Amino acid sequence: MPLETQNLDPVMCLTQDGLALSHAEQASRLCAAGAKWIQLRMKQVSTDAWLETAREVVAICHGRGAICIVNDSVDIALAAGADGVHLGKLDLEWREARRRLGAQRLLGGTVNNAVDVARVQTMDCLDYVGVGPLRFTATKQKLPPILGLSGVQNLILQLNGLPAWVIGGVEAADLPAVRAAGAAGVAVSGALFRAGEIERNFAALSAAWNAGPRRDGREVVRGEAWHERDGSPRARSAATRTP
Repeated sequence: MPLETQNLDPVMCLTQDGLALSHAEQASRLCAAGAKWIQLRMKQVSTDAWLETAREVVAICHGRGAICIVNDSVDIALAAGADGVHLGKLDLEWREARRRLGAQRLLGGTVNNAVDVARVQTMDCLDYVGVGPLRFTATKQKLPPILGLSGVQNLILQLNGLPAWVIGGVEAADLPAVRAAGAAGVAVSGALFRAGEIERNFAALSAAWNAGPRRDGREVVRGEAWHERDGSPRARSAATRTP
């Protein structure tokens, strides 16, 4: 069965370099806390170590019924048996990534401005986008210009319903406003690992999302992505993706 955006958890959890916990240990604690979507984000590491860690994290996630995607590398995602990949603007071209991943795996891309939105629409092959940065974050090198809430909302509206996870310095207190702005979820790293209280931090993020208002006033449904094209919640089916 292809993965569908309506089944994706609104809180995407990104692992982080430089912590006392390994990436596998981070994933294990996050999954134990209830996380259902993990993005393995490793930088400046050898291919062998990256693949070994990716395989370990994928096994942890799948053992807990969670989705695991890999940041930056289609090769690592495929070799590790991950559920998909998130690519930045300097990574593999999106259509080539879709061709290699097929329709069964998730493909996400980064959106920082209106030019990126136009590229998303031209390519027409992504399942979701990461929109940001909302504010400054120390976990991202060469950070693009800060968007703020109004900038994020503007880009989400331009995406015409493609599910957007907001990223960049996101805190639990931001989630009601981010949800009201039309986001399908948030992608979080720093706020998850603060003070080593992963379980408490994840619970706070989940509770804040579920307490947030829907832009259309409908009842909150966990993991449901809101699409503006036809005014109804629906999934972007993998069966209809452009290969």
